[in-house]
Amino acid sequence: MRIKEIPETERPYEKLEKYGAEYLSNSELLGIILKTGSKKMRVTELSSYLINRAGSFSALFQMSSSELTKINGIGRVKSIQIQAVEEIIKRVSKEEGKKKFKVNSPESIAKIYMEEMRRLKQERILIISLNTKYDIIKEDVVTVGILNEAIVHEREVFRRAIEASAYAIIMIHNHPSGDPTPSEEDIKLTRKISMAGDVLNIELLDHLIIGDNKYVSFKNKGLL
Repeated sequence: MRIKEIPETERPYEKLEKYGAEYLSNSELLGIILKTGSKKMRVTELSSYLINRAGSFSALFQMSSSELTKINGIGRVKSIQIQAVEEIIKRVSKEEGKKKFKVNSPESIAKIYMEEMRRLKQERILIISLNTKYDIIKEDVVTVGILNEAIVHEREVFRRAIEASAYAIIMIHNHPSGDPTPSEEDIKLTRKISMAGDVLNIELLDHLIIGDNKYVSFKNKGLL
């Protein structure tokens, strides 16, 4: 059933226009995104079913394409729509974080990148290039996958920083397990990058490991 087939007083579009988006339920908001239901459920019923199946509204937007398409009533298109919303959420959170928080502490960096990094299924390492005022001037993904010294070379890290004319850098990576405790490999890699930065006169200010709504700062831990 399409939204236009729902009684006018129950239509999410009309309710949003009349009362504002904040008056809509989670299932009604999701119904606007999905547009259509399935053969057995109208769109708001399908939306409610999806949220319940995921466990929460937030958890729904963390599901992968393969997980979503296993749910009855969700095909390729609806899966793409949901994943697009997830990406919008992450980008808005990041933009707002950059406006709200100055790069002046590990906490400020963690708040900017937490939403982007904490839900990733694979380890990813970011290099954040900063100018002399410690403003972010560039960010680069230097590797995705298993993090170790062999595949994260200081040459690649500092090539990006030099191209950006960086004064300093911050390294960030995630632990998909949700536990941000540094491994021995993490510690060895950080020391290697820090030593290379000393030679190039580009300081590694910190290395943050992002977990599930928590983080570890190497600077705060005395590891850098």
